[in-house]
Amino acid sequence: MRKIVLTYGLIAGAVLALVMIVEFAFPNRIGFHSGAIVGYTSMVIAFLMVYFGVRAYRDNVAGGRIGFGRALMVGLLITAVACVCYVGTWEVIFYKVTPDFADKYAAYAVDKVRHSGATEAQIAAKVKEMAQFKEMYKNPLVNVALTFLEPLPVGIVFTLVTAGVLSRKRRQEATAAA
Repeated sequence: MRKIVLTYGLIAGAVLALVMIVEFAFPNRIGFHSGAIVGYTSMVIAFLMVYFGVRAYRDNVAGGRIGFGRALMVGLLITAVACVCYVGTWEVIFYKVTPDFADKYAAYAVDKVRHSGATEAQIAAKVKEMAQFKEMYKNPLVNVALTFLEPLPVGIVFTLVTAGVLSRKRRQEATAAA
């Protein structure tokens, strides 16, 4: 199982890391809004590896049969490996390439609120919120935790769907044989 988890997790992590590197290579062309779209699209593509990894486990290790729990465990492990790659890439980019990221993001968020026609009170609240975010983001543990939580929900959704689909096929085969 370890080989399958590492192989598919590292492939998914490489996709996530590569897209992140490309995004930060062209920050003025992509921007924060488009960066989020590109980032989450790459997560969907990367977490397709969960399906392929669980299927490889089912076919090559589990003898063509896999229960929901085992499929869930394999998928979550693949997701965890991919998320660790994502976090590692972000930490290098954050500390070595864009140490002013929090300032730029805070300015973007405040400008977005300002251009939406918000009141001065709403703008002031956003400024305060972004100041708290910047202070909190200086803590490396918070930085790592927040970064880990970005791709995790996408990976969990893919894992749940994969576990349901691949374990359901086993049940359908058993029903058809009877």
